[in-house]
Amino acid sequence: MCCRGRADCRPGSGSEGGSGETGSQKADTALRCRPPYPVETVLLRRLYLFVFIELATRKVYLAGVTASPTGEWATQQARNIVETFVDRYEPIRFLIYDRDSKFTKAFDEVFRSEAIRTIRTPVRAPRANAFTERWIGRTRRECLDRLLVLNRRHLERVLAAYVCHYNAHRPHRSLGQRPPDAQEQPPASFTVTDLDRVRRRDVLGGGFRHAHARDARFVAAGALVASDGNSEK
Repeated sequence: MCCRGRADCRPGSGSEGGSGETGSQKADTALRCRPPYPVETVLLRRLYLFVFIELATRKVYLAGVTASPTGEWATQQARNIVETFVDRYEPIRFLIYDRDSKFTKAFDEVFRSEAIRTIRTPVRAPRANAFTERWIGRTRRECLDRLLVLNRRHLERVLAAYVCHYNAHRPHRSLGQRPPDAQEQPPASFTVTDLDRVRRRDVLGGGFRHAHARDARFVAAGALVASDGNSEK
């Protein structure tokens, strides 16, 4: 999510400045989020999706989908997902978001209580939250623009499938052509195999195609093959 407003860059002000951390140190343990993004359904209803993106691995976390995004709803989604960022080997230390009214003091407190520092982006600076903006655009081009969303339940299923594809199969150039989930696992032992062993699995009616090896010994290598051959920074 993102918020809008005036950035205070004084040391210790809770903004991007004066933290004593270098940019690379922040990126290694930083998380970004965006205000609930609107999606139109076939019945002309508007739904909103809420996501978090981990900068170090580019991993995406779908926090929720709603027809009525409010500050209370955003805070509840934060409570539901915050343990995911704390109970891990290298916990998240920063949350970067835009200046949206839905990010209330209660929302900040959810993360501050877990020793996660919240940082607001400068006013009218969409590039300060470029990772989430780019993911939203990519989701529209690769997924949502290719189908008709019926209702909230349908959108939740579609997004769950796309996020799984994005995290587990889609390669990223900045990650050495590996997907985000592969960063949490030991390097796979790639083995050359006959193309006759490779099988394709369609996802969302063929919107995405996962290639995998028929023999179980080659599944670890085949799981890292992207459906469309595209890669991302």
